[in-house]
Amino acid sequence: MATLSVLLNQIDNGTILLPEFQRGYVWNRDQVRGLMRSLYKGYPVGGLLLWETVPAMTSVRGGSADGGVRLLLLDGQQRITSLYGVIRGRPPAFFEGDPSAFTGLRFNVEDESFEFYAPLKMRDDIRWVDVTRLFTEGLEPFIREFSAYPDKLPVYLERLNRLLNLLNREFHEEKITGPDKDVDVVVDIFNRVNSGGTALSKGDLALAKICAEWPPARQTMRDHLARWKAHGFTFSLDWLLRNITAVATGRSVFTSLDSVTAEDFEKALAKAAEYIDITLGAISGRLGLDHDRVLMGRYAIPVISRLLHLTPGGRFLDAAHRDRVLYWYVHSALWGRFAGSTESVLAKDYETLERSGIDGLITSLERWRGGNLEIRPHDFEGSTKGSRFYPLLYLLTRVKGARDLGSGLELRAEMLGKLTSLQVHHIFPKALLYRAGYDRQQVNAVANFCFLTQDTNLQIGKRHPEDYFAEAEEKHPGVLASQWIPMDRDLWRIDRYADFLAARRELLAQAAQSFLAELRDGATAAAAPTLQPVVVIADEQDDVRAAQIRAMVAELTRLGYARPELDSEIADPVTGRVLAVAEAFWPHGLQAGQGNPVVLELDPEAADLPRLEELGYEVFTSVDSLLGYAVRRSESAAGRTPGEQDESVTEPEEPAVPAGSVAAEFEKAMYELYMRARTEAHYHPSYFRNMLAGRGGLATARKLLAAPTISDGFAALWERGRLDLTVEALVVQPRFAELFTPEEIEIARSRLEQFGFAA
Repeated sequence: MATLSVLLNQIDNGTILLPEFQRGYVWNRDQVRGLMRSLYKGYPVGGLLLWETVPAMTSVRGGSADGGVRLLLLDGQQRITSLYGVIRGRPPAFFEGDPSAFTGLRFNVEDESFEFYAPLKMRDDIRWVDVTRLFTEGLEPFIREFSAYPDKLPVYLERLNRLLNLLNREFHEEKITGPDKDVDVVVDIFNRVNSGGTALSKGDLALAKICAEWPPARQTMRDHLARWKAHGFTFSLDWLLRNITAVATGRSVFTSLDSVTAEDFEKALAKAAEYIDITLGAISGRLGLDHDRVLMGRYAIPVISRLLHLTPGGRFLDAAHRDRVLYWYVHSALWGRFAGSTESVLAKDYETLERSGIDGLITSLERWRGGNLEIRPHDFEGSTKGSRFYPLLYLLTRVKGARDLGSGLELRAEMLGKLTSLQVHHIFPKALLYRAGYDRQQVNAVANFCFLTQDTNLQIGKRHPEDYFAEAEEKHPGVLASQWIPMDRDLWRIDRYADFLAARRELLAQAAQSFLAELRDGATAAAAPTLQPVVVIADEQDDVRAAQIRAMVAELTRLGYARPELDSEIADPVTGRVLAVAEAFWPHGLQAGQGNPVVLELDPEAADLPRLEELGYEVFTSVDSLLGYAVRRSESAAGRTPGEQDESVTEPEEPAVPAGSVAAEFEKAMYELYMRARTEAHYHPSYFRNMLAGRGGLATARKLLAAPTISDGFAALWERGRLDLTVEALVVQPRFAELFTPEEIEIARSRLEQFGFAA
């Protein structure tokens, strides 16, 4: 047993450290609150597992390799780090993560609740005690400050003293000792006892031994990842390790690194980083794929790293050789070569490389595809930026001289000068298509996308294509053809939208097939210009779904959850088949390494939900349900049962609604909204109905206005062109003004105005 005070002192003097293979800090504020609440109430919070070892046995974070016996924290990192951060007011030396999770914790001496600092609520109320200040300065300052509450002073001080006494709380310690407990044994023990905590990846396990022999390994890898991120490409540690493994061993499994010495690993890392630089340079400079969103086929890059390692000089032999490699790279990405069982596919491709180089890879890919690598019009039938063919559209825009519809200039950095910020443009505006009855998949079809300068996109706005197409072509002859716009004017009408998409897919497929043939033949390779990166900024801001998802991500981030991948393709790990193109995807759970992968899929009919659930994904088909799930997790982490009111918050009861009052009129109007949404907009808001039944109209309206995002119902009605049937449209009516605060009315009005509804 050891007291909390002793444990914190051991961290200060470098006795308690973290093994290098441990993941970083991932807790959020609610988990910290829950821990402090449990400790204060005397609830059990679990013991600690420590590895007693000497410097030679493994690398560590938070201290030097010198010294005697050290205690490495295997189980309990999140708890001890949180307590250290709250009590000391700073993170421990081994910390990796976001310190805001434990910064600014307050304790209310009146109701004994824990919350993080909220200025409006706490600034003028001394009863909200800074917990860190209490531990660093002791009781004395608060004795003086609470003299304003003479009747409560003994109670307040007793509660603060109880909080201070957490330093004497004993934690059960279990230690792993003995010379036979090497890093492999300990890592195995760690995984067994930490199954419910932050999981280690296969890459973490492989690195554990390497780091024991070469401690800078992980940091050196992170430095390379940071450098690529600065250039617009974000990769994971595991991905880089794939490249290193390919170079060092020619094998796909991380366990092959067991036979690699630290010296050889260091050399392989340097070589892999060099090969990745060469590959990214080719992908960006020759294909124009210059940022994360359009970087296809990430797991094809370790194959190219292996190819360069086997090539004399570690370079492409010439421009034609580079183009053939890029031909294979593009096709492997388009057809999901590495979307399934990555390790087995990598192993096969490494073997093929050894035997017959890039020609063998191309032949193998053709055989895998049944002899067919042809791009056909239906391949462009996907929707959203998560489609596999969205990067191909961007590629064609960059390499085939697509021109801006406003200026007529080619969309190349050297041509555009200061106008290099590009934007994804919906050729047929979203609002027009929604009003015409098209669904989200049709509206966000890849064939409805093109790239324009931001200025041109703003100038076009929500105009009909039959208007701005003719104008653009008159000013800049040939500009429409450069963007693969069909020249049949009848197809420019909104009632011919489906035919327009079909015609444009034909043109895009022809252009793609032609360019890829150029890559394979290598005939124009030497003369190809090097494309300079451009900046692609966010999509148009008039999409309610995009705004809803942005607000959702912001709220989840505020709650301490990880940022998701947006518009992310999810493939079957066995077959490589696309199961969904999710609006948001958390591949490692809402908190990294904790829980199952989470998927937000707002077009469930376009996804294979049963297969996703079979694979262990937690699938949500609405923003409201996902936010509700996150809030329940936060409540549980904070020590409350789902739906339990926070100790420090009291919600006023809704008064009974007198007959004939304005409130009664509003209740009736809310029910009529529900009925009209069903009959006029063909939308069945079941969640809204349940809220009405359980809360009543007024409480339902207030809850929706207080939400951090617009509701699913608001988004659905916007897509149907019926914002007049939203709760917000009802709230802003003058006859109901007395029922709501000015702030609530302003929220409603701003939501409506943001999306073009004049209240």
